[in-house]
Amino acid sequence: MKIAISSEGDNLNSNVNSRFGRARYFIVVDTESMNYKAIGKTAASSAGGAGTKAAQLLLDEGVDSIISSNVGPNALEVFQAAGISVYKSINDTIEKNVEEFKKGTLEKIELPTNNGHHGEH
Repeated sequence: MKIAISSEGDNLNSNVNSRFGRARYFIVVDTESMNYKAIGKTAASSAGGAGTKAAQLLLDEGVDSIISSNVGPNALEVFQAAGISVYKSINDTIEKNVEEFKKGTLEKIELPTNNGHHGEH
């Protein structure tokens, strides 16, 4: 399974970024092999629509699930329409979040965790 996690850095030892659309990186991890890919050109600098742009970027990567602390309404709508589950991260490393995901202990996000920021920085 391929999962994407919003990240502060470009490797599995990086901490989760608390924001989805404006995350510095996304780490796409194969949960079986633990091979990963860091995506650094995110929508973080977008004037608006960062969540939707980031969501589309990850759809293009073919991910099955998302892990992040906060996901706004527009990004969540994109994922729900595509049948991609979104999970609330724990405040720890990417690797630890993958471990918790594999154990099934992460909470599924069904409703937006914020109202979106509409271009605010």
